[in-house]
Amino acid sequence: MKEMDQGIQYMKEGKLEEAAKYFTEAIEQNPNDPIHYINFGNLLLHMKDYGRAQKFYQKATQLDEEAATAFYGLGNVYFEQDEFNDARVNFQKALTLGLDEADVYFMLGLSCLYDEKFKHALPYLQRATELNGEDADVWFQYGLALAQTEQLTNAKEVFIKVLELETNHSDAHYNLGVISLFNENIQEALAHFTRALEIQPEHILAANGKNQIEKMLADNE
Repeated sequence: MKEMDQGIQYMKEGKLEEAAKYFTEAIEQNPNDPIHYINFGNLLLHMKDYGRAQKFYQKATQLDEEAATAFYGLGNVYFEQDEFNDARVNFQKALTLGLDEADVYFMLGLSCLYDEKFKHALPYLQRATELNGEDADVWFQYGLALAQTEQLTNAKEVFIKVLELETNHSDAHYNLGVISLFNENIQEALAHFTRALEIQPEHILAANGKNQIEKMLADNE
């Protein structure tokens, strides 16, 4: 157990070689304990060594078919490689095995969202906001799913919530600008696009939106 605790501490400190050494020692001393393979998988995932990370997580599931965190790790391996269907399968498995945590719902929702299964994403992202209501990114992704399913009134409320949590969230302002433009609230849209650019001057979409509105207003003068 000492090796595992020390290895995790080294990971937190960014001392990856030292962490690998301690995790290796833990596995050598307890080769049938799945948690050590999961920890090594987490380290490899952090290092973007997806192939080896997958093997360590799979070893953990072989030792314990109910190792929920191993399936969560596998989900992240697939997600990072844009294999969203396999990611969903493993995140769902982690949930089924009792890993009822905000991160699992969030990653499951993102896997659906990035795979353009917007309606499927909604309940998972909504649950993530219920379990982690102070995370602006969780709310933002939920807002995107609402917008993609044309629930613009609800999406607007969510993006406003994002700004309450993170005032300088340029993408929230941009999406509020899009919704305002859709509702023909031109000045409100312009204000949101302008604010997005103040926060992030290289925000191309906000710049395009602002330019279109300014051109439209100039043509109407």
